[in-house]
Amino acid sequence: CRFGYRDSVFKQPGGERWLILSLTLRVGPQFAPMLSYAPLAAAFAGCATPPSAAAVAAEVRRIRASRLPDPARIGNAGSFFKNPVIGAALGQALRERHPGLPMHPEGGTAGEARVKLSAGWLIEQCGWKGHRIGDAGVHADHALVLVNHGHASGAELLTLAMAIRDSVHERFGLWLEPEPRIVGGA
Repeated sequence: CRFGYRDSVFKQPGGERWLILSLTLRVGPQFAPMLSYAPLAAAFAGCATPPSAAAVAAEVRRIRASRLPDPARIGNAGSFFKNPVIGAALGQALRERHPGLPMHPEGGTAGEARVKLSAGWLIEQCGWKGHRIGDAGVHADHALVLVNHGHASGAELLTLAMAIRDSVHERFGLWLEPEPRIVGGA
């Protein structure tokens, strides 16, 4: 399945033929914590010994709960759009026009550095944070999270998502890509 951070064969061409209903993972007996995510690294910075798998899992759940609304209280799919990764030169040009634009190095190929932009910041700058169309809305605290305030259909949420995508493109010249795979039509 080639699972990786926000990636797998299911997100590649041809992957749309599959729908994952459940998953069982087999993990090896040796645990080596991956603490490259800054908030996770900060949580364990003062530890004399590497954290246990249970401690890392608990901290990941705590971080997620602090950043995302509880789906048991308000329907959501977490972060709806991927953070765009663009060439560093384009990123610098955008930052000149929009000085507050958050930008982080993202590697790239030889000769072309790349940067990751904050999709949430782009959405917020377009005025979508807290905006609602019927029962489909953008979370009031997290511009990257689309929520269902009651009885919004999938088509209504997708219409909202495409309006957000179009407004970001109009203002910044960038197309946001949805994080979840859209199944069926709207």
